[in-house]
Amino acid sequence: MVTNKLLKEFCCENGEGLVQAIAGGARRIELCDQLALGGLTPQTKTIETVTRFAHLHQVEVVSIVRLRGGDFIFSDAEKAVMKQQARQALQAGVDGIVFGALTNEGDVDWPFIKELTALSGDRQAVFHMAFDQLSREVQMEAVKNLAAAGISRLLTRGGLSGTALEHADWINQLIKAAGSEMHILPGGGIHYANLLEASRLIHADQFHGTRIIKFVSK
Repeated sequence: MVTNKLLKEFCCENGEGLVQAIAGGARRIELCDQLALGGLTPQTKTIETVTRFAHLHQVEVVSIVRLRGGDFIFSDAEKAVMKQQARQALQAGVDGIVFGALTNEGDVDWPFIKELTALSGDRQAVFHMAFDQLSREVQMEAVKNLAAAGISRLLTRGGLSGTALEHADWINQLIKAAGSEMHILPGGGIHYANLLEASRLIHADQFHGTRIIKFVSK
């Protein structure tokens, strides 16, 4: 049996499965649109509706802020739109925003990340799986710098492909590097059927996935 101490974050596309996920024990919702593209910014009305319902059940909601699919290298015009999307999501009542941006040189786009983190204020600022595009050498340094920049949580599968379980050793190294300054949130191929194994192999107290909750048929 999976311990109740594990926080389960359900990745939710436009509210689909929300009621069942909360009933099944999800304590945080990551809300997005177009999962087939890796998750894009949802419509503001969707954010408002999902957040209102989740908060009635004491469940947190974080909204992804991502303008398009493809790479994570954004133009100035795209960044301006994403900042506006972040403001709208925060105004809609979310508990935090989820974002990521990189440079052509293979590093975090630090100026933009700091801007989005500042916009989040005292709410959660989460760096998503754009992190997995970085080399492992850059990742180790980036973990420390993300924490210092005010990022509260980092979502990672631990590699460019495969599952978080396959990269458990590396994720544990990232957890150790982050210490108490930032949470590492393992995701990617983690679901209700292997969550117990994941919790044994990966030293995290929270996990993320589209199938992290077992839906019970009526």
